[in-house]
Amino acid sequence: MRCMRARAALLTFGAGVACCGAMAPPAAHAHHSFAMYDEHKTYVLTGVVTRVSPDSNHLQIFFAPLNESRRAVIRGDDGAPIIWAVELRGSGQVAQEGVTVDSFPPGTIFSIGLHPLRNGLPAGGRAGYGLFKCPERTPPAAGKHCDSVDGSTAHGRGVLPEQADRWPGEGQ
Repeated sequence: MRCMRARAALLTFGAGVACCGAMAPPAAHAHHSFAMYDEHKTYVLTGVVTRVSPDSNHLQIFFAPLNESRRAVIRGDDGAPIIWAVELRGSGQVAQEGVTVDSFPPGTIFSIGLHPLRNGLPAGGRAGYGLFKCPERTPPAAGKHCDSVDGSTAHGRGVLPEQADRWPGEGQ
């Protein structure tokens, strides 16, 4: 009898905990705000992967943007390539879209739409648009992006926006 009462109490407690978790507001499940990104601006950048940093919360792709001619990476005043970082969803989620460390090795050319950081640093968050990977060693034509290249692959849903803000460094 005592065992049955303890079991009933445990089941009641477990049901209460599950119910409270289900009723928690969605914000309680979020791990950070996206307020750091300027959602009024969208850049479409085409670049060369320098590294991919997988993390359970966010996968980040670090890349050097290509210039308008798509023949060279954009460099800073010191002559070093400018490196951008774009934050995507968790590694497990984007792996389902074919974005992994192995599928985007250094040297991969890709295009993505992103919302830049408000503070002006070269980083941003994926803007809900498609991510397109060019075929190996095949950059897009001048002024174009990977979605225009025959044999490119789409990773995730969506297309690149036709009208996007121009990143000031893109004309270099």
